[in-house]
Amino acid sequence: MDWTAAAGFFGVVACWIAFAAVFQFRKKPPKETETKREPASYWGIAVQSVGLGCVWLFPRPYFSSILPMPKDAEIVVSAAAVAIAVASVWLCGAASRTLGKQWAYGARVIEGHELITQGPYAHVRNPIYLGMFGMIVATGLVMGRWWMAIIGAGIFLAGTAIRIRMEEKLLRETFRGAFEDYASRVPAFFPRLF
Repeated sequence: MDWTAAAGFFGVVACWIAFAAVFQFRKKPPKETETKREPASYWGIAVQSVGLGCVWLFPRPYFSSILPMPKDAEIVVSAAAVAIAVASVWLCGAASRTLGKQWAYGARVIEGHELITQGPYAHVRNPIYLGMFGMIVATGLVMGRWWMAIIGAGIFLAGTAIRIRMEEKLLRETFRGAFEDYASRVPAFFPRLF
């Protein structure tokens, strides 16, 4: 057994458990009255789910590296995968806490909805989706076949584009100029690197 690859594998699996716990055990606020909903966002959820599933399909042999590489490179790849997964879980947790009662699976606006621009939302408008994408990358590095990880990431990004479009349509209708100003300053998905 390759201990480097095994450590990366188990580290990322532990992060998936933590990722699920972020959403399963979050403090659930009282039911809020919806003022608008965009049902088409559920298509984006379905497409994202297919992308997430792709990285689990056709796994390579357990505890093997994604490509043949020297041992030092395997260590770097495993460490990077775990670091990406840990950062992704943290990002999703911080974003869901920042959203609070406004967090939902589907695109919606509730009574008293606020435009959230602080916390992770000060750096990227959709940090939860960025965290989910990070989990795909980390999983692909430690257990997926490289070609399936690329396919999964592409499918996930297509679903993300659908969800972002639907959610931001509601936010533009609700917050108008305030949202336009926010969108002009903060990128939708990938944060600026400088």
